[in-house]
Amino acid sequence: MPRPKRLWPQASAPDRFVVERSLWAQGYAWVAGTDEAGRGPLAGPVVAACVILPADCDPQRYQDSKQLSHGRRVELAGELAASGALIGIAEVSAAEIDTLNILRASLLAMKKAVENLPVAPDFLLVDGKQTVPIEIPQQALVKGDSRSASIAAASIIAKVTRDALMDALHQEYPQYNFQRHKGYGTAEHCRLLLLHGPCPVHRRSFRPVREALAKEG
Repeated sequence: MPRPKRLWPQASAPDRFVVERSLWAQGYAWVAGTDEAGRGPLAGPVVAACVILPADCDPQRYQDSKQLSHGRRVELAGELAASGALIGIAEVSAAEIDTLNILRASLLAMKKAVENLPVAPDFLLVDGKQTVPIEIPQQALVKGDSRSASIAAASIIAKVTRDALMDALHQEYPQYNFQRHKGYGTAEHCRLLLLHGPCPVHRRSFRPVREALAKEG
């Protein structure tokens, strides 16, 4: 199927399903949105989600996960799981991030999330400037999580999933307090990193971790 011809409105558009409706009108039945969480942290995986929302859902409910409280994200993630939305989730480890670099690792996580959907989408909306290395018609949308409900839903699922993974890593490595900062480079995390040195889930290609390793040496 050819790429869509119609251009859609920018972020100011009030209808958060306008992109999806435009694509449905062109014959794309399974329009998915994908986003990732965890590009910036010093530790833990990058997690991606891909979501196909039911056509009869209320798209206004799904917003950029960064604009929502933790409790609201968890509530909406549960709602999505119960709503009939089709969801795929994937992660790429800290070790893979060090091998690939964070951009390529993020795109790989999104590719895996698409592949983990129960059905294959026929069009993919991707948050950001880069498309995903997969043979599906797709469009990258800058600030897509504020323009597309499908991308916003994926951002919520990815963030809730990654937060839960970091809570689990906190139980394994409590000395870093991952439960509080989720691996981001906060002052507390950097202090604990220097105090204890990196653990296996720290990203060794990230400068603060490299510096902590150098101090150990």
